[in-house]
Amino acid sequence: MFRGKKYKKVAEAFDRTQAYGLEQALEILKKSEVKFDQTVELHFNLGVDPKNSDQAVRGTVVLPNGTGRQVRVLVFCKDNNFQAAKDAGADYVGGADLVQKIQEGWLEFDAVVATPDMMPVISKVARVLGPRGLMPSPKSGTVTINVAQTVKELKAGKIQYRVDKGANVHAPVGKMSFTVPQLVENVKAVIDSVIKNKPQTAKGTYIKSLFITATMTPSLKLDMSLTR
Repeated sequence: MFRGKKYKKVAEAFDRTQAYGLEQALEILKKSEVKFDQTVELHFNLGVDPKNSDQAVRGTVVLPNGTGRQVRVLVFCKDNNFQAAKDAGADYVGGADLVQKIQEGWLEFDAVVATPDMMPVISKVARVLGPRGLMPSPKSGTVTINVAQTVKELKAGKIQYRVDKGANVHAPVGKMSFTVPQLVENVKAVIDSVIKNKPQTAKGTYIKSLFITATMTPSLKLDMSLTR
């Protein structure tokens, strides 16, 4: 695979066979000279079997320092919750009218919240929202009667994660423009959340490997002492 000079410069700054401490790994990533503000991500490989529903790791966590991006939140609710959602910072609030817009191809939002009584209404666009990870669900906390609190959390940096078919979890932890202490705090919050959501039926080593990367950088292996 062709790699640009800027990518190679970062790749040459570390040993891929070595596991790094978190602060050191972040300092290496920050050598990247890409002009846009890259997203920093954690990649876990877990000792679970995602085919078993009782080992399908998923969860949410509010990053202490946010995600570094503006999150456009859409709320499906009835009239009595409209003002509360708007006051909390929701970008779009509605019902069947917004379902119609989505059916017509509108997708200018990053997160969706719904009150329980609106789920039958938005089921019409489940096939649109689901594959994009936008379908509200009780497990992710986006089906709720407290729309104001949920909107505030999403705006403040609440993220969702779930294990994929390869037993991997991918989670954004901020932007390259964040300071190292800010990223460290966000990373530790995600690791703590993933550990907290360990399935009771999971046997053996739970977190098998942990890597950190950014949009246009190689991945660095992290010291597993972070997970203990």
